[in-house]
Amino acid sequence: MNAAVVRSFDHPPRYEEFADPVARDEDEVVAEVLAAGLHPRVRSGADGSHYTSEGELPMVPGVDAVGRTPEGGLAYFVAGDGVPGTMAERAVMDRRRSVPLPDGVDAVAIAAAMNPGMSAWIGLRRRAELQAGESVLILGATGNAGRMAVQIAKHLGAGEVVAAGRNPEVLATLPALGAGRLVELAGADSIDALGEAAAEVDVVIDYLWGKPAEAAIPAIVRRRQDRSRALRWVQIGSVAGPDIALPSVALRAANLKVMGSGQGSVSVRGIVEELPALAREIDAGTFAVDAEPVPLAEVESAWTTPVATGRRLVFVP
Repeated sequence: MNAAVVRSFDHPPRYEEFADPVARDEDEVVAEVLAAGLHPRVRSGADGSHYTSEGELPMVPGVDAVGRTPEGGLAYFVAGDGVPGTMAERAVMDRRRSVPLPDGVDAVAIAAAMNPGMSAWIGLRRRAELQAGESVLILGATGNAGRMAVQIAKHLGAGEVVAAGRNPEVLATLPALGAGRLVELAGADSIDALGEAAAEVDVVIDYLWGKPAEAAIPAIVRRRQDRSRALRWVQIGSVAGPDIALPSVALRAANLKVMGSGQGSVSVRGIVEELPALAREIDAGTFAVDAEPVPLAEVESAWTTPVATGRRLVFVP
């Protein structure tokens, strides 16, 4: 079959022939891939920087896809462990990690939105356990996943959504998606503004980590009127850096609960249980999705081509 193949972590995948995937047990089938999204998680896997990477090459990237089963049905599925990725003409589908989809579904939209939507959906439902009426800060709201997170938080019942991000043009579009307050992260003064705007939030969905989170945590904590009220900080992405220095007083002087949401902190079963509801909402058009289909044969050039903020490339074999 043809696939996107990584033979060096220093070079984008190339379109070339690769061995056909093989189902390993009765729960697996080989599916025809219809659409596979180019997510940040896919990029970090392809350059060897993701925390799950074991450094084995060659590899086929891709963590999820919409595919057609041997019986002819459509399904969204998350790639299993120890099998080639989904950026190929065919991929192994573990039925235990799949969600049946109705005929006529927009495969490109599902492939584009499930992964970025999953981060906030699972973070809010499984980790933060968001309650109706609680307020949410999206730290990194102007990225693709952040824009989805604004919409998902509002859809799941957040009373108010505070959106913080670096791109002023994208930030200005977020009130239409559900954001009530906006904070542009630019300069030292922005942390004070963030502390004031988010002083009473209940949940933080953090796609940045690094210096922004390091500065934001004490700025928010010291402005809380009731510091014994829980502040659940859900760490999802680390585009601003992998580490922070967390003052001990932030933990002693406030009810700060820092947790992660990702592979390992939530079981595979827990993740899969959340997928049907999210897929239904995407298919229903509940969330704004900007997807751009690209032939898989163009993977090498598309991999390094700049893409407009909010748009997600989806490779179509």
